[in-house]
Amino acid sequence: MSRPPRVTAGRYAPPAAARELVAVSADGSRLHVEVHGPEGAPAVVLSHGWTCSTAFWAAQIRELAGDHRVIAYDQRGHGRSPAAAAYSTTALADDLVAVLEATLAPGERAVVAGHSMGGMTVMAAAGRPRFAEHAAAVLLCSTGSSRLVAEATVLPLRPGRARTRMTRGLLGSPAPLGPVTPATRAVLKYATMGPGSAPERVDACARIVHACPAGVRRSWSHVLAGLDLDEGVARLAVPTAVIVGRDDRLTPVVHARGLAAALPHCVGLTELTGIGHMTPIEAPEAVSSALRELTSRYLAAHTTHTTNAAATATEKEKTT
Repeated sequence: MSRPPRVTAGRYAPPAAARELVAVSADGSRLHVEVHGPEGAPAVVLSHGWTCSTAFWAAQIRELAGDHRVIAYDQRGHGRSPAAAAYSTTALADDLVAVLEATLAPGERAVVAGHSMGGMTVMAAAGRPRFAEHAAAVLLCSTGSSRLVAEATVLPLRPGRARTRMTRGLLGSPAPLGPVTPATRAVLKYATMGPGSAPERVDACARIVHACPAGVRRSWSHVLAGLDLDEGVARLAVPTAVIVGRDDRLTPVVHARGLAAALPHCVGLTELTGIGHMTPIEAPEAVSSALRELTSRYLAAHTTHTTNAAATATEKEKTT
């Protein structure tokens, strides 16, 4: 099955990167990484969610890249990162650490943002020394640390074993999503977005999600179904802000409130009325503003590090 074409115009069209590189994870998995904006500017690292890609952050990249160095990568099996043999929370953490090491100089710090599975990636990496070295602050968007299937409200049923079993089956279905059509856009909007989401936002999300290979989608669904990263939340000691849509059916607001209560250094919980799960696309201004606030508070106004890592990555590009 051919993948749906990307959005090619407007704020949700993926911008061209200043440079691209490959980060190699602990098990040898290769990760596509994009760097946008000027070298030496305050760094922001973006980790996307399940079934998405770097294209999911297009609005934030366009907003921030004028005066930030914005680093985005495709999770294994997504976008331009090849499928891998292993899918696990350990792999999520390994991959994020590999990206940080490949793009930041030793001791250089960044604001790290994660949406959905990307937020879980941050929680999984929270206890890693390399993550602690590079993370100045964190933004968690529309995510949770455990009980994802039990708390999801995608199916309009009463909470309980039947809803949990049916939700697990739905999210773990091996069937391809097929082409993007009015019907599939309507289904995706209901399951993942707020009722007032504009058509161009729904279309952008649908094209991104439908491009994810069915096998990759299913493999990661099994990881998410058994997720338990509560200990990772307790280890996430850097200043952390949380954003959630009040109409989120995949990771309902109960998750965000639980995170805010459990985080050692929560610096704010924002609940967005009328917004669903896809906050970076549904509420781009709110997410970009939160990132700007975190960089202004927790990173130097002008980061002047010259990056040995960037030079190394450039050399890697020449040899790969």
